[in-house]
Amino acid sequence: MTNAIEIRAVTRRFGRVKALDEVSFTVPVGSICGLLGRNGAGKTTVMSIISGQDRPTSGRVEVLGATPFEHAATLSKISYVRDNQRYPDDYRLHHVLRIAPEFAPNWSTDVASELVDGFQIPAKTPIKKFSRGQLSAVAIVLGLASRAPVTLFDEPYLGLDVSARALFYSVLLRDLATVPRTVLLSTHLIEESESLFDRVVIVDRGRVVVEEERDDARELALSLSGVADVVDRVAAGRAVLQSTRVGGLKSVIVRGPGDSDILNAAALHGVQVAPASLQDLVMAYGTHDEPATTTKEGVRA
Repeated sequence: MTNAIEIRAVTRRFGRVKALDEVSFTVPVGSICGLLGRNGAGKTTVMSIISGQDRPTSGRVEVLGATPFEHAATLSKISYVRDNQRYPDDYRLHHVLRIAPEFAPNWSTDVASELVDGFQIPAKTPIKKFSRGQLSAVAIVLGLASRAPVTLFDEPYLGLDVSARALFYSVLLRDLATVPRTVLLSTHLIEESESLFDRVVIVDRGRVVVEEERDDARELALSLSGVADVVDRVAAGRAVLQSTRVGGLKSVIVRGPGDSDILNAAALHGVQVAPASLQDLVMAYGTHDEPATTTKEGVRA
């Protein structure tokens, strides 16, 4: 098996609303894949379907070679960490830590203890009184200590400060080196997280617009900035994904790699050129009128 997750032509409708539209992508076994996109792009719907908590209106989903919905053997190998996990009103931390191993065959007490101590999660306070950051910390404990073969993190660190997020990254990378598994991580902290990813999927308005290895994704677009009319001249002939103007200065994100023609024109006219970052791509597709799938070879409508 080469892919831990395979999604083929998945559509999900809620009444007249189409949350996902012919979504297709794969996540290889052992990959850390970033699932990126603006709010409402469809990321949570994708994760709910992968985790077996929802099913597509049409299309096919396989996790570890099986359809996850109502398939107990597959569901036992998936850990889904949501940003709005709910717990019984009387639950405290020890209740969660006692029950979690019953649903996670690979549970690591050592990882759980390290994270509880590192996050300084209060033991006596009812979970219903936890802050946003404390709830995120509990969710991360469940996700990482489960050591599930497929782990899904949906905005896992809302409310956590920079040191707590650094702890999450450190334990995630170290423990994956010890016990390899596949991770799909949705986040808005793209610049901070992109070094974790070996693969990225960008979703916009229910469609996959980018599916690439992380380093290849950086070659999908360019950032051009400088005097407005000069930038327009250099960008001529390229599809503009995003444009920002302040006074006489302008910055644009254009599709395509930095070939010799555009690099030479930029150097000649004093226009600054840089590969578009993952955050640039997410923002650009979120403001572009007609989503289209971009690859290194061009655009797929």
